[in-house]
Amino acid sequence: MSAVAASPARRKRQLWRWWPLAIVALVALAAILAPWLAPYDPNAQNLVGRLKPPGTVSRSFHYWLGSDELGRDLLSRIIHGARVSLIVAFASVILSGTVGTTLGMIAGYRRGWIEVAVMRVVDVFLSIPAVLLAIITVAVLGPSLVNVVLVLALTRWPRYARVAYSQTLSIATMPYVRLAALMGASAPRVLFRHLLPNIIGAVSVVATLEFGLMVLFEAGLSFLGLGVQPPTASWGAMLSTGRNYVATAWWAATLPGLCLFVLVLAVNLTGDAVRDRLDPRFR
Repeated sequence: MSAVAASPARRKRQLWRWWPLAIVALVALAAILAPWLAPYDPNAQNLVGRLKPPGTVSRSFHYWLGSDELGRDLLSRIIHGARVSLIVAFASVILSGTVGTTLGMIAGYRRGWIEVAVMRVVDVFLSIPAVLLAIITVAVLGPSLVNVVLVLALTRWPRYARVAYSQTLSIATMPYVRLAALMGASAPRVLFRHLLPNIIGAVSVVATLEFGLMVLFEAGLSFLGLGVQPPTASWGAMLSTGRNYVATAWWAATLPGLCLFVLVLAVNLTGDAVRDRLDPRFR
C-alpha cells in the first residue's frame, strides 16, 4: 500500500527535475520568435534616452529593462542576444559532436595505427587550454559568427572522441557486432548501424553538458571582442560595454549577465537530468 502511495510522489519528483528544460525551451522559443517578440529594433539608437533605468519612457521608446550607452532598448537586445548564443552553441555542439564521435568510433573499432593516430591527436588537443586555443584561432581567422562556431567545434571535439572511443571499445567485442562483421557487413554499417545506437546515450549526455560551455565560450569571446561583432546583439558584448557603466547604470551589465547565468544553470541541470535518465547507475 505504501509503495503504491509513494509511486505518484516519486513521479512528481522526477517531473520536477525537468523544470530547467522548460527554461531552456522558453529561451529557445524567445530566440526563434525574436523579430516578433522584441518591442524595438535592437540596433535602433536614441541618444536622448542613453542609460535610462528600467521603466523609463523616452520619445517613442518604452524601456522596460532600461537602455544602453547608445539609447538602444535593452530588452530587445537581450532577446536577440539569446538567438546568437543558442545558434553558436547548437551549431558548435552538432559539429564537434559529429566529428568527435565519428573519429572516436573509428579509433575504437579499427584499432591499430588508426587508434594510435586519433588518440594522440586527442591528447595533444586536450593538453592545450581550450580558451587559449580558441582565442588564438579566432585572432588568426578573424572574428565572425561562422569562425566562432568553427573555433568552438575545433576545441571541443576531443571530449566526444574520448567518450565514443571508450564506449566503442567495450561494445565492439559484443557477439552481435562480431557476427555482423563475419556476415560481411561493411565497417560503416557496423559503426552507424550497430555501434552508434548503443553509445548515443553517453554522447548525448556530453553534448548536453557541453551546450552550456559553448554558451559561456561564445559570451567570453564576445566579451573580449573576438566573437560576434557590433552592432549585432550578444550577451558577452553587452557585458563588455555595460561594465563601464556599472556605477551609474547597473542594468546595462547586470541583466545580460543574469540571463547568461540562468541559461547556463538551466542547461547544466538539464544535462544532469539527462545523465540520470540515460545512465542506469544513477537511477
